[in-house]
Amino acid sequence: MSSSWEKNKNFIIKDLKAEAPPSMFGCGAVAQLVLSRGSHGTFLSVNFAFGLAATLGILVSGQVSGGHLNPAVTFTLCLLGREPWRKFPLFFFFQTLGAFLGASIVFGMYSDALWDFGHGKLIVIGKNATAGIFATYPSKHLTLAALIVCILAIVDPHNNSVPRGLEAFTVGFVVLVIGLSMGFNSGYAVNPARDLGPRIFTALAGWGAEVFIANTYWFFVPICAPFLGAVVGVLMYQLMIGHHLEGDVQEKQKEEAVERLRLSNITTNEDEGA
Repeated sequence: MSSSWEKNKNFIIKDLKAEAPPSMFGCGAVAQLVLSRGSHGTFLSVNFAFGLAATLGILVSGQVSGGHLNPAVTFTLCLLGREPWRKFPLFFFFQTLGAFLGASIVFGMYSDALWDFGHGKLIVIGKNATAGIFATYPSKHLTLAALIVCILAIVDPHNNSVPRGLEAFTVGFVVLVIGLSMGFNSGYAVNPARDLGPRIFTALAGWGAEVFIANTYWFFVPICAPFLGAVVGVLMYQLMIGHHLEGDVQEKQKEEAVERLRLSNITTNEDEGA
């Protein structure tokens, strides 16, 4: 156990550090919008904050842990056999802890404004609710399928490859596009860790157990739905794109092998003739 931890700790700790800034910047943008009642932020600014925060998080951890940031992304890579399943619980835990820490920073920054906004109360649902700054309380969605399809397209070496170093910016752009197109209902809660970590923090910070029981225990949905979306996204990409690309690559490799064999035979015959 000790040797396994020593082997993986750099990956895990780096992902923890990488998850905190996206949570901090994203929740901070929402806090500005809500607490200022719209005078210091817009729907567009929130989406840009989450998109750019995802880019920064990937840049922080990409060279060490791969910049997963999202348990559903780790889950997807495990499904595809690109990561061992034993890493999944550790990534999930530390990604959630990173989001928890990010939310705690936002709470510390905006503590006075949070209390003033709710007139001395921390409210989960209602006119002066502030719990939604940290986690979602929306209607159902599976927008992660779209995110997974795009991420797989970006990292697939057989597809049109993104220039090295630009993957983080491309993923951030995808997050921005999803937010702008699918964020009206739910704020596109596609990251279980980003939702669960801050939700746990709000429960401990004063909002209480209502953050879990609100809207008939809604909190299960942004935790479980992204994993279903991951499965759907993997199936969609593999069936419509990945499988065909792999077939084309295998066919090309066969043709190259035949050509090498032909050239080898020609060279051999020339040597024998000489």
